[in-house]
Amino acid sequence: MSGLRIEQEGKPAQELDFRQLAELGGQIDDVGALIPGRVGGAVTLQAILDRLQPDPELDHVTVESTDGGFAASVPLEALRQAVIAYRVGEEPLPRDKGGPLRFLIPDDEGCATGGADACANVKFVGTLRLTKGRGKDTRPTTPRKHAGLHERERREGN
Repeated sequence: MSGLRIEQEGKPAQELDFRQLAELGGQIDDVGALIPGRVGGAVTLQAILDRLQPDPELDHVTVESTDGGFAASVPLEALRQAVIAYRVGEEPLPRDKGGPLRFLIPDDEGCATGGADACANVKFVGTLRLTKGRGKDTRPTTPRKHAGLHERERREGN
């Protein structure tokens, strides 16, 4: 998959490719200005939502990795400042930077809160799923698993 798949309860799935993401309003030229240490260009989640016009009763976003192995479900209201990093310059975001797409939350809540926390910053994003109520969430639930996730992140340099 090369684009962002977006699923909404009660509607057919859509996909936004690199060009369509680049054509949206809400472009961020340098995510490092919002989130120190991150690189690339992004589009705001709000710009994506403005294009989709989701049903107002859909109140959660599940962000899922391309392999389906990691997902975070967060109340939509907590993600109004979130961005999708999708490029470095005019090229797609490389895998070593979390590409093809990376979901990032400026001013996240720290870790292990179950909300808009640092563990909801998802690499290798493939799907956004808008739902009424909480969706699939595979974030660590114990301190040990949580520490393991971040240790993996440190080793990978992400």
